[in-house]
Amino acid sequence: MDKCVINTTRLELVEGDITHEATDAIANAANCGLRGGGGVDGAIHNAGGPAIMAECRRIGRCETGDAVITGAGDLPAKHVIHTAGPVWHGGGKGEAKALASCYRRSLEVALENGLASIAFPSVSTGVYGYPLEEAAGVALSTVSDFLLEHEGLELVRFVLYDSRTYQAYSDALAELLA
Repeated sequence: MDKCVINTTRLELVEGDITHEATDAIANAANCGLRGGGGVDGAIHNAGGPAIMAECRRIGRCETGDAVITGAGDLPAKHVIHTAGPVWHGGGKGEAKALASCYRRSLEVALENGLASIAFPSVSTGVYGYPLEEAAGVALSTVSDFLLEHEGLELVRFVLYDSRTYQAYSDALAELLA
């Protein structure tokens, strides 16, 4: 596990399954229609049960770069913050700005709802095709900048599904802290 403290918040990187996290919220790499899907999104909906989908249907949509909150159904977390990441189109269509917005808006939603801890997956690096090393840099620099400007969160944890993803985030964190 890699960890550091930014302002008053612990930032951690772990390799694992986000559906096992007991943080106040887990972030979901959702699609704009909030209709479940593959990867992290499918795993969260499968593990959390139909209550999450019922709330998503009531909300309707989440635009790329935005975030919305639901309960967590049968998951150990209390809430799911769904954020719609960008599809990679080569990097010239505002993907970095949209990805940064996913993390920033998720953190804002967490604070607006009085949450103290959140766990993130690697947003947009699966089927959406965002290059892993670039995504890790965007994610960690955005979260770091947010934490330097805002207090209230005790823990931000990145739960990274495999060793390749973990290593990309570990390298990006080392570069950020250098």
